[in-house]
Amino acid sequence: MDYTGQRVSIGRMTEITFERIPLLSALGKDGHSSLSGVLRYSRVPAGEVLFREGDKGDRMFIIMRGELEVFKAHDTPDARHLSTLHDGDFFGELSLVVRDGRRTATVVATEDTELIAILQEDFYRLLQQRPTMAYAMVQELGERLRHSDDTAIADLIEKNRELERAYEDLKAAQAQLLEQEKLRTELNMARNIQMSILPKDTHAPKGCDFGATMAPARAVGGDFYDFVRLGEHQVGVAIGDVSDKGVPAALFMAQVCTMLRALARQIKDPAEVLRRVNADMAETNEAGLFVTMIYGVFDGRARQFHYARAGHESPVLFTAQGEARILPHGQGAPLCVFPDSLLDVQSVKLPKGSTLFMYTDGGVDAMSEEGGYFGLESLQETVRANLKSSAQALCDKVLETLRTYQADNQFDDATLVALRVK
Repeated sequence: MDYTGQRVSIGRMTEITFERIPLLSALGKDGHSSLSGVLRYSRVPAGEVLFREGDKGDRMFIIMRGELEVFKAHDTPDARHLSTLHDGDFFGELSLVVRDGRRTATVVATEDTELIAILQEDFYRLLQQRPTMAYAMVQELGERLRHSDDTAIADLIEKNRELERAYEDLKAAQAQLLEQEKLRTELNMARNIQMSILPKDTHAPKGCDFGATMAPARAVGGDFYDFVRLGEHQVGVAIGDVSDKGVPAALFMAQVCTMLRALARQIKDPAEVLRRVNADMAETNEAGLFVTMIYGVFDGRARQFHYARAGHESPVLFTAQGEARILPHGQGAPLCVFPDSLLDVQSVKLPKGSTLFMYTDGGVDAMSEEGGYFGLESLQETVRANLKSSAQALCDKVLETLRTYQADNQFDDATLVALRVK
Protein backbone atom coordinates (compact mmCIF):
# COMPACT_ATOMS: atom_id res chain seq x y z
CA MET A 1 0.00 0.00 0.00
CA ASP A 2 1.19 3.52 -0.78
CA TYR A 3 0.94 5.54 2.43
CA THR A 4 3.28 8.43 1.64
CA GLY A 5 0.44 10.71 2.76
CA GLN A 6 -0.01 14.44 2.54
CA ARG A 7 1.69 16.71 5.02
CA VAL A 8 -0.72 17.96 7.66
CA SER A 9 -0.40 21.67 8.42
CA ILE A 10 -0.77 23.04 11.93
CA GLY A 11 -3.84 24.86 10.62
CA ARG A 12 -5.47 21.55 9.85
CA MET A 13 -4.27 20.19 13.19
CA THR A 14 -6.85 22.42 14.82
CA GLU A 15 -9.33 19.77 13.67
CA ILE A 16 -7.48 17.20 15.82
CA THR A 17 -8.17 17.14 19.54
CA PHE A 18 -4.70 16.61 20.99
CA GLU A 19 -6.09 15.42 24.28
CA ARG A 20 -7.57 12.52 22.33
CA ILE A 21 -4.06 11.47 21.26
CA PRO A 22 -1.93 10.93 24.38
CA LEU A 23 1.38 10.86 22.51
CA LEU A 24 0.78 14.30 21.00
CA SER A 25 -0.71 15.76 24.16
CA ALA A 26 2.61 14.91 25.88
CA LEU A 27 4.21 17.66 23.78
CA GLY A 28 2.16 20.32 25.54
CA LYS A 29 0.49 23.28 23.87
CA ASP A 30 3.76 25.11 23.37
CA GLY A 31 5.14 22.08 21.53
CA HIS A 32 2.49 21.92 18.85
CA SER A 33 4.50 24.25 16.67
CA SER A 34 7.19 21.58 16.44
CA LEU A 35 4.73 19.41 14.50
CA SER A 36 4.61 21.83 11.61
CA GLY A 37 5.28 19.94 8.40
CA VAL A 38 5.96 16.70 10.33
CA LEU A 39 2.63 14.91 10.36
CA ARG A 40 1.38 13.12 7.24
CA TYR A 41 -2.20 12.06 6.66
CA SER A 42 -3.18 8.57 5.40
CA ARG A 43 -6.41 6.62 5.02
CA VAL A 44 -6.61 2.82 5.10
CA PRO A 45 -9.78 1.07 3.78
CA ALA A 46 -11.30 -1.77 5.82
CA GLY A 47 -9.63 -5.09 5.12
CA GLU A 48 -6.39 -3.55 3.84
CA VAL A 49 -3.01 -4.57 5.23
CA LEU A 50 -1.12 -1.44 6.32
CA PHE A 51 2.19 -3.29 6.57
CA ARG A 52 3.39 -6.85 7.08
CA GLU A 53 5.71 -8.48 9.54
CA GLY A 54 9.25 -8.30 8.19
CA ASP A 55 8.65 -5.23 5.97
CA LYS A 56 11.22 -2.43 6.17
CA GLY A 57 9.73 0.42 8.27
CA ASP A 58 10.45 4.11 7.86
CA ARG A 59 7.63 5.71 9.85
CA MET A 60 5.36 5.33 12.85
CA PHE A 61 1.58 5.89 12.92
CA ILE A 62 -1.04 7.43 15.17
CA ILE A 63 -4.72 6.55 14.76
CA MET A 64 -7.04 9.54 14.35
CA ARG A 65 -10.22 7.52 13.72
CA GLY A 66 -10.81 3.83 13.12
CA GLU A 67 -9.62 0.41 14.26
CA LEU A 68 -6.68 -1.85 13.41
CA GLU A 69 -5.73 -5.42 14.38
CA VAL A 70 -2.15 -6.54 15.09
CA PHE A 71 -1.05 -10.12 14.26
CA LYS A 72 2.04 -12.29 14.49
CA ALA A 73 2.52 -14.88 11.74
CA HIS A 74 -0.50 -13.51 9.89
CA ASP A 75 -2.07 -15.77 7.22
CA THR A 76 -0.33 -18.88 8.60
CA PRO A 77 -1.63 -21.81 10.68
CA ASP A 78 0.28 -20.34 13.64
CA ALA A 79 -1.32 -16.87 13.36
CA ARG A 80 -1.77 -15.11 16.69
CA HIS A 81 -3.78 -11.98 17.44
CA LEU A 82 -1.75 -9.56 19.57
CA SER A 83 -3.97 -6.54 20.06
CA THR A 84 -6.66 -4.20 18.74
CA LEU A 85 -5.75 -0.53 18.22
CA HIS A 86 -8.23 2.36 18.46
CA ASP A 87 -8.38 6.15 18.23
CA GLY A 88 -5.30 7.79 19.78
CA ASP A 89 -3.12 4.65 19.80
CA PHE A 90 0.31 4.79 18.16
CA PHE A 91 2.27 1.92 16.60
CA GLY A 92 5.13 1.14 14.26
CA GLU A 93 7.71 3.00 16.36
CA LEU A 94 9.80 -0.14 17.05
CA SER A 95 10.95 -0.44 13.43
CA LEU A 96 12.38 3.08 13.82
CA VAL A 97 14.56 2.16 16.79
CA VAL A 98 15.57 -1.48 16.20
CA ARG A 99 18.79 -2.18 14.33
CA ASP A 100 17.38 -3.88 11.20
CA GLY A 101 14.32 -1.61 10.96
CA ARG A 102 11.95 -4.51 10.25
CA ARG A 103 8.28 -4.55 11.21
CA THR A 104 7.67 -6.96 14.10
CA ALA A 105 4.00 -7.65 13.29
CA THR A 106 1.32 -7.32 10.61
CA VAL A 107 -1.33 -4.59 10.92
CA VAL A 108 -4.75 -4.91 9.24
CA ALA A 109 -7.58 -2.35 9.14
CA THR A 110 -10.88 -3.76 10.42
CA GLU A 111 -12.72 -0.60 9.39
CA ASP A 112 -11.94 2.52 7.37
CA THR A 113 -9.18 4.16 9.38
CA GLU A 114 -7.55 7.63 9.29
CA LEU A 115 -3.93 7.85 10.34
CA ILE A 116 -1.20 10.38 10.78
CA ALA A 117 2.36 9.24 10.17
CA ILE A 118 5.70 10.56 11.38
CA LEU A 119 8.72 9.75 9.21
CA GLN A 120 11.87 8.37 10.80
CA GLU A 121 13.97 11.53 10.46
CA ASP A 122 11.14 13.67 11.88
CA PHE A 123 10.67 11.14 14.68
CA TYR A 124 14.31 11.49 15.83
CA ARG A 125 14.15 15.28 15.67
CA LEU A 126 10.97 15.36 17.75
CA LEU A 127 12.51 13.14 20.42
CA GLN A 128 15.53 15.43 20.64
CA GLN A 129 13.39 18.55 20.85
CA ARG A 130 10.69 17.11 23.10
CA PRO A 131 11.99 14.46 25.56
CA THR A 132 8.51 14.38 27.13
CA MET A 133 7.35 12.60 23.99
CA ALA A 134 9.99 9.89 24.55
CA TYR A 135 8.84 9.53 28.14
CA ALA A 136 5.21 9.11 26.99
CA MET A 137 6.31 6.49 24.49
CA VAL A 138 8.27 4.60 27.14
CA GLN A 139 5.23 4.63 29.40
CA GLU A 140 3.06 3.27 26.61
CA LEU A 141 5.63 0.64 25.68
CA GLY A 142 5.79 -0.40 29.32
CA GLU A 143 2.02 -0.83 29.38
CA ARG A 144 2.19 -2.86 26.19
CA LEU A 145 4.93 -5.04 27.62
CA ARG A 146 2.94 -5.63 30.80
CA HIS A 147 -0.14 -6.48 28.76
CA SER A 148 1.92 -8.73 26.50
CA ASP A 149 3.41 -10.49 29.54
CA ASP A 150 -0.05 -10.95 31.07
CA THR A 151 -1.37 -12.30 27.78
CA ALA A 152 1.62 -14.61 27.35
CA ILE A 153 1.24 -15.93 30.89
CA ALA A 154 -2.49 -16.46 30.37
CA ASP A 155 -1.74 -18.26 27.10
CA LEU A 156 0.85 -20.44 28.78
CA ILE A 157 -1.57 -21.30 31.58
CA GLU A 158 -4.27 -22.21 29.05
CA LYS A 159 -1.81 -24.22 26.94
CA ASN A 160 -0.65 -26.00 30.08
CA ARG A 161 -4.28 -26.86 30.83
CA GLU A 162 -4.69 -28.07 27.25
CA LEU A 163 -1.55 -30.19 27.61
CA GLU A 164 -2.85 -31.63 30.86
CA ARG A 165 -6.17 -32.44 29.21
CA ALA A 166 -4.36 -33.92 26.22
CA TYR A 167 -2.18 -35.98 28.56
CA GLU A 168 -5.23 -37.27 30.41
CA ASP A 169 -6.92 -38.04 27.09
CA LEU A 170 -3.77 -39.83 25.95
CA LYS A 171 -3.65 -41.88 29.14
CA ALA A 172 -7.32 -42.75 28.71
CA ALA A 173 -6.73 -43.69 25.06
CA GLN A 174 -3.74 -45.83 26.03
CA ALA A 175 -5.80 -47.55 28.72
CA GLN A 176 -8.56 -48.13 26.18
CA LEU A 177 -6.07 -49.57 23.68
CA LEU A 178 -4.67 -51.86 26.36
CA GLU A 179 -8.19 -52.93 27.29
CA GLN A 180 -9.04 -53.55 23.64
CA GLU A 181 -5.84 -55.54 23.18
CA LYS A 182 -6.64 -57.53 26.29
CA LEU A 183 -10.15 -58.15 24.97
CA ARG A 184 -8.76 -59.26 21.59
CA THR A 185 -6.38 -61.63 23.36
CA GLU A 186 -9.17 -63.03 25.49
CA LEU A 187 -11.44 -63.44 22.46
CA ASN A 188 -8.67 -65.23 20.56
CA MET A 189 -8.22 -67.53 23.55
CA ALA A 190 -11.99 -68.09 23.65
CA ARG A 191 -11.97 -68.89 19.94
CA ASN A 192 -9.15 -71.38 20.39
CA ILE A 193 -10.99 -72.98 23.31
CA GLN A 194 -14.21 -73.17 21.28
CA MET A 195 -12.43 -74.73 18.32
CA SER A 196 -10.79 -77.23 20.67
CA ILE A 197 -14.27 -78.39 21.72
CA LEU A 198 -15.04 -79.42 18.14
CA PRO A 199 -13.93 -82.97 17.27
CA LYS A 200 -10.53 -83.52 15.67
CA ASP A 201 -11.69 -86.78 14.03
CA THR A 202 -14.94 -87.52 12.23
CA HIS A 203 -14.68 -91.24 13.12
CA ALA A 204 -16.10 -92.10 9.70
CA PRO A 205 -16.78 -95.89 9.46
CA LYS A 206 -15.11 -97.97 6.79
CA GLY A 207 -16.51 -97.17 3.36
CA CYS A 208 -17.68 -93.71 4.43
CA ASP A 209 -16.27 -90.20 4.23
CA PHE A 210 -17.31 -87.41 6.63
CA GLY A 211 -16.50 -83.71 6.65
CA ALA A 212 -17.44 -80.61 8.63
CA THR A 213 -16.52 -76.96 9.05
CA MET A 214 -17.69 -73.97 11.08
CA ALA A 215 -17.20 -70.20 10.61
CA PRO A 216 -18.45 -67.92 13.43
CA ALA A 217 -19.64 -64.44 12.47
CA ARG A 218 -17.60 -63.00 15.36
CA ALA A 219 -14.51 -64.21 17.19
CA VAL A 220 -16.65 -66.93 18.76
CA GLY A 221 -20.12 -68.17 17.90
CA GLY A 222 -23.04 -70.40 18.80
CA ASP A 223 -22.90 -72.97 15.97
CA PHE A 224 -21.39 -76.40 16.54
CA TYR A 225 -21.01 -79.88 15.12
CA ASP A 226 -19.88 -83.13 16.69
CA PHE A 227 -18.86 -86.69 15.82
CA VAL A 228 -19.01 -89.16 18.72
CA ARG A 229 -17.57 -92.65 18.21
CA LEU A 230 -20.17 -95.15 19.52
CA GLY A 231 -18.71 -98.39 18.17
CA GLU A 232 -16.79 -99.87 15.28
CA HIS A 233 -19.52 -99.05 12.76
CA GLN A 234 -21.60 -96.42 14.56
CA VAL A 235 -21.00 -92.68 14.95
CA GLY A 236 -23.13 -90.07 16.70
CA VAL A 237 -23.45 -87.01 14.43
CA ALA A 238 -24.71 -83.61 15.57
CA ILE A 239 -25.13 -80.12 14.17
CA GLY A 240 -26.64 -77.21 16.09
CA ASP A 241 -27.25 -73.47 16.19
CA VAL A 242 -27.66 -71.39 19.37
CA SER A 243 -30.04 -68.42 19.11
CA ASP A 244 -27.39 -65.74 19.54
CA LYS A 245 -23.88 -64.83 18.47
CA GLY A 246 -20.68 -63.96 20.29
CA VAL A 247 -19.57 -64.93 23.77
CA PRO A 248 -23.02 -65.73 25.32
CA ALA A 249 -23.82 -68.12 22.46
CA ALA A 250 -20.35 -69.69 22.66
CA LEU A 251 -20.73 -70.41 26.38
CA PHE A 252 -24.18 -71.89 25.83
CA MET A 253 -22.86 -73.94 22.92
CA ALA A 254 -20.04 -75.33 25.11
CA GLN A 255 -22.59 -76.47 27.73
CA VAL A 256 -24.81 -78.14 25.13
CA CYS A 257 -21.86 -79.86 23.43
CA THR A 258 -20.48 -81.20 26.70
CA MET A 259 -23.87 -82.55 27.77
CA LEU A 260 -24.67 -83.99 24.34
CA ARG A 261 -21.35 -85.81 24.12
CA ALA A 262 -21.75 -87.35 27.58
CA LEU A 263 -25.37 -88.46 26.97
CA ALA A 264 -24.60 -89.83 23.49
CA ARG A 265 -22.21 -92.36 25.00
CA GLN A 266 -24.84 -93.48 27.51
CA ILE A 267 -28.07 -93.46 25.48
CA LYS A 268 -28.55 -95.11 22.08
CA ASP A 269 -31.82 -93.40 21.10
CA PRO A 270 -31.11 -89.96 19.49
CA ALA A 271 -34.51 -88.61 20.51
CA GLU A 272 -33.94 -89.54 24.14
CA VAL A 273 -30.53 -87.87 24.06
CA LEU A 274 -32.12 -84.59 22.89
CA ARG A 275 -34.91 -84.90 25.45
CA ARG A 276 -32.34 -85.18 28.23
CA VAL A 277 -30.32 -82.26 26.89
CA ASN A 278 -33.49 -80.20 26.67
CA ALA A 279 -34.69 -81.01 30.18
CA ASP A 280 -31.34 -80.27 31.83
CA MET A 281 -30.61 -77.07 29.88
CA ALA A 282 -34.15 -75.66 30.18
CA GLU A 283 -33.89 -75.96 33.96
CA THR A 284 -30.81 -73.73 34.17
CA ASN A 285 -31.34 -71.51 31.12
CA GLU A 286 -31.53 -68.08 32.78
CA ALA A 287 -30.26 -66.36 29.62
CA GLY A 288 -33.37 -67.40 27.68
CA LEU A 289 -31.36 -68.83 24.77
CA PHE A 290 -32.50 -71.77 22.67
CA VAL A 291 -30.80 -74.14 20.26
CA THR A 292 -31.93 -75.88 17.08
CA MET A 293 -30.24 -79.23 16.50
CA ILE A 294 -30.04 -82.48 14.63
CA TYR A 295 -28.54 -85.44 16.42
CA GLY A 296 -28.49 -88.91 14.97
CA VAL A 297 -26.65 -92.20 14.92
CA PHE A 298 -25.08 -93.25 11.62
CA ASP A 299 -24.61 -96.99 11.06
CA GLY A 300 -21.89 -97.62 8.50
CA ARG A 301 -22.82 -101.23 7.77
CA ALA A 302 -26.50 -100.48 7.14
CA ARG A 303 -25.72 -97.02 5.64
CA GLN A 304 -28.58 -95.83 7.85
CA PHE A 305 -28.87 -92.47 9.63
CA HIS A 306 -31.46 -92.46 12.42
CA TYR A 307 -31.87 -88.95 13.80
CA ALA A 308 -33.99 -86.55 15.83
CA ARG A 309 -34.52 -82.98 14.63
CA ALA A 310 -35.25 -80.12 17.06
CA GLY A 311 -36.38 -77.16 14.95
CA HIS A 312 -33.32 -77.36 12.70
CA GLU A 313 -33.11 -77.14 8.89
CA SER A 314 -33.82 -80.54 7.31
CA PRO A 315 -30.86 -82.39 5.74
CA VAL A 316 -30.52 -82.61 1.95
CA LEU A 317 -29.64 -85.95 0.28
CA PHE A 318 -27.60 -85.80 -2.93
CA THR A 319 -27.41 -88.87 -5.15
CA ALA A 320 -24.20 -89.83 -6.93
CA GLN A 321 -25.67 -88.18 -10.06
CA GLY A 322 -26.24 -84.89 -8.19
CA GLU A 323 -29.99 -85.05 -7.71
CA ALA A 324 -30.97 -83.24 -4.50
CA ARG A 325 -33.83 -84.19 -2.19
CA ILE A 326 -34.82 -82.50 1.04
CA LEU A 327 -35.56 -85.28 3.50
CA PRO A 328 -39.12 -85.70 4.79
CA HIS A 329 -39.76 -83.92 8.05
CA GLY A 330 -42.43 -83.44 10.66
CA GLN A 331 -42.82 -80.91 13.43
CA GLY A 332 -39.89 -80.21 15.72
CA ALA A 333 -39.26 -77.41 18.21
CA PRO A 334 -35.98 -75.87 19.46
CA LEU A 335 -34.46 -77.11 22.71
CA CYS A 336 -33.80 -75.46 26.08
CA VAL A 337 -36.97 -73.36 26.26
CA PHE A 338 -39.57 -75.70 27.79
CA PRO A 339 -39.04 -78.87 29.85
CA ASP A 340 -40.79 -80.92 27.13
CA SER A 341 -39.86 -80.25 23.52
CA LEU A 342 -41.48 -81.64 20.37
CA LEU A 343 -38.98 -83.62 18.27
CA ASP A 344 -39.08 -84.77 14.66
CA VAL A 345 -37.72 -88.33 14.51
CA GLN A 346 -36.63 -89.60 11.07
CA SER A 347 -34.48 -92.27 9.46
CA VAL A 348 -32.84 -92.35 6.05
CA LYS A 349 -30.79 -94.95 4.18
CA LEU A 350 -27.98 -93.53 2.08
CA PRO A 351 -27.51 -95.14 -1.35
CA LYS A 352 -23.94 -95.85 -2.45
CA GLY A 353 -22.23 -92.76 -3.77
CA SER A 354 -24.75 -90.46 -2.07
CA THR A 355 -24.01 -87.51 0.24
CA LEU A 356 -26.12 -86.32 3.15
CA PHE A 357 -25.58 -82.59 3.64
CA MET A 358 -26.55 -80.67 6.81
CA TYR A 359 -26.18 -76.96 7.50
CA THR A 360 -27.13 -74.14 9.86
CA ASP A 361 -29.15 -71.12 8.72
CA GLY A 362 -25.93 -69.17 8.04
CA GLY A 363 -25.52 -71.45 5.01
CA VAL A 364 -28.64 -70.09 3.29
CA ASP A 365 -29.14 -66.68 4.93
CA ALA A 366 -25.73 -65.36 3.86
CA MET A 367 -26.29 -61.85 2.52
CA SER A 368 -24.40 -60.07 -0.25
CA GLU A 369 -23.33 -56.44 -0.12
CA GLU A 370 -26.31 -55.67 -2.39
CA GLY A 371 -28.72 -57.23 0.14
CA GLY A 372 -29.49 -60.47 -1.67
CA TYR A 373 -29.69 -63.84 0.11
CA PHE A 374 -27.64 -66.87 -0.92
CA GLY A 375 -30.62 -69.19 -0.49
CA LEU A 376 -31.16 -72.95 -0.49
CA GLU A 377 -31.10 -73.26 -4.28
CA SER A 378 -27.63 -71.68 -4.51
CA LEU A 379 -26.45 -73.85 -1.63
CA GLN A 380 -27.60 -76.99 -3.44
CA GLU A 381 -25.97 -75.86 -6.69
CA THR A 382 -22.68 -75.26 -4.87
CA VAL A 383 -22.80 -78.71 -3.23
CA ARG A 384 -23.69 -80.32 -6.55
CA ALA A 385 -20.72 -78.64 -8.26
CA ASN A 386 -18.31 -80.10 -5.69
CA LEU A 387 -19.66 -83.63 -5.18
CA LYS A 388 -16.55 -85.18 -6.72
CA SER A 389 -14.42 -83.65 -3.95
CA SER A 390 -13.88 -85.35 -0.59
CA ALA A 391 -16.49 -84.68 2.07
CA GLN A 392 -14.16 -82.29 3.89
CA ALA A 393 -13.14 -80.50 0.68
CA LEU A 394 -16.83 -80.22 -0.20
CA CYS A 395 -17.58 -78.44 3.10
CA ASP A 396 -14.54 -76.19 2.72
CA LYS A 397 -15.45 -75.20 -0.85
CA VAL A 398 -19.06 -74.44 0.07
CA LEU A 399 -17.86 -72.25 2.97
CA GLU A 400 -15.42 -70.46 0.66
CA THR A 401 -18.30 -69.73 -1.75
CA LEU A 402 -20.39 -68.35 1.11
CA ARG A 403 -17.57 -66.08 2.24
CA THR A 404 -17.00 -64.79 -1.28
CA TYR A 405 -20.72 -64.12 -1.68
CA GLN A 406 -21.09 -62.10 1.51
CA ALA A 407 -17.62 -60.46 1.40
CA ASP A 408 -17.23 -58.68 4.76
CA ASN A 409 -20.94 -58.87 5.46
CA GLN A 410 -21.13 -62.12 7.47
CA PHE A 411 -23.82 -61.59 10.11
CA ASP A 412 -24.51 -65.19 11.16
CA ASP A 413 -22.46 -68.25 12.06
CA ALA A 414 -22.26 -70.90 9.35
CA THR A 415 -21.70 -74.62 9.93
CA LEU A 416 -21.68 -77.43 7.34
CA VAL A 417 -21.59 -81.22 7.76
CA ALA A 418 -21.33 -83.83 4.95
CA LEU A 419 -21.81 -87.64 5.31
CA ARG A 420 -20.87 -89.64 2.23
CA VAL A 421 -21.20 -93.32 1.45
CA LYS A 422 -18.60 -94.49 -1.06
